[in-house]
Amino acid sequence: MKLGKNDIPVKRKISGVQLEELQKHTWQMCEAFGLDTRIENYKGTRPITFYSWDLDCILDVLDMTLSDEEEYPDKKDEGYIKLHELYVDLKREYKETYGD
Repeated sequence: MKLGKNDIPVKRKISGVQLEELQKHTWQMCEAFGLDTRIENYKGTRPITFYSWDLDCILDVLDMTLSDEEEYPDKKDEGYIKLHELYVDLKREYKETYGD
């Protein structure tokens, strides 16, 4: 995919428990043109760049994952809380950058 002049990158540093939890769910992003591999290989030392289509995929995966009672039966679990915080932050960044 070739970037256009209106494709705005969003740079975000993700680390710690948020990164660990996100990496657990990259298998659900397997058809997102390498997004799964980029996140799996990401170490959290520098910001990672996402475009609107990357964030669309991540937000959809996180929405499904966080709603899955089998995946996160305890909503007070640290992994759930950190992943939910990441979801909220990425959703806010998406809206600020690309609109609704």
